[in-house]
Amino acid sequence: MRRFLPEATARETRLADVRNGRLVFLASSPIWASRLRLHQAALLAEARLAIGETIERFAVKVAPLPTVPPNPTKPVPLSAATARHLRATATVLSDPQLQALLLDMASIAEKESR
Repeated sequence: MRRFLPEATARETRLADVRNGRLVFLASSPIWASRLRLHQAALLAEARLAIGETIERFAVKVAPLPTVPPNPTKPVPLSAATARHLRATATVLSDPQLQALLLDMASIAEKESR
């Protein structure tokens, strides 16, 4: 939906919710909320096409926009010590599903440490 918006408007607004026939956006200020409302008809039409539901209402709320981290951090691989602890814990469990899950996690840690 953001492709229908000017770059500045897209940067200062976010889609917050689509529920019960209502499309809800957040805007960082009343000015951006007003600018977003200028695109209400196009956004409602695109939502109807994309979602396939009957979207009849449009709302904009002024609130701080959620921050998005610039670059997601790469997950830290599990250590060999973690793999040992997972295997040791798995051996004392009586639940076979949980035991299998811990052993799978331990095998992932072993592959990552190679």
